[in-house]
Amino acid sequence: MSDATTPDPSTPDPSPHPSTPDPSPHPSTPDPSAPGSRAEPDTELRTEGERRTVEALDAAGVPYVRTRHGRVGSLAEAAAARGIEPADLVKTIVVRRGDDDFLLVLLPGDRTISWPRLRALLGVSRLSMPDAAVAKDVTGFERGTITPFGTTRTWPVVVDRRAAGRRVSIGGGGHGVGIQLATDDLVRALGATVADVGEDG
Repeated sequence: MSDATTPDPSTPDPSPHPSTPDPSPHPSTPDPSAPGSRAEPDTELRTEGERRTVEALDAAGVPYVRTRHGRVGSLAEAAAARGIEPADLVKTIVVRRGDDDFLLVLLPGDRTISWPRLRALLGVSRLSMPDAAVAKDVTGFERGTITPFGTTRTWPVVVDRRAAGRRVSIGGGGHGVGIQLATDDLVRALGATVADVGEDG
């Protein structure tokens, strides 16, 4: 008979061993939408705008990579979060050329619209930029999420020549969402006009 005060070597010791790390709590999976987070591949559709964008891209047969990162305060911060240069982040700008008449101008992030060149291209004497409320009304996207794919109304698209022939990142219909694609694929899918309509910002 074994001594009751002597542990039975065949029975595991239930007490925790100091040398064994406690596996709990488990670290949580990083949230790609957390402020300051870097862009990660993402398939979750959180908003109606994001859903429309993906549906339009898929319907057009455009190859793309979709990413999500945290909220940012500037284009430069968005480019940094996506791991690209500002010139490779292409912004979509809503331009008004008449009553209920708009177009979308796509520019590299380090460029601004050259109004004389754009007016000459369109053959008009006056252009303007609508406020955020009007831009949302005519595209279905909040400012900062606007993309040429999935707009609620179809508008002509003009792409600055500096963005052509490159792989870029455009808006994805939601805050912090990016779409990486070839500009040439975008131009073909949207029937966009490529022209020199920008100037160095």
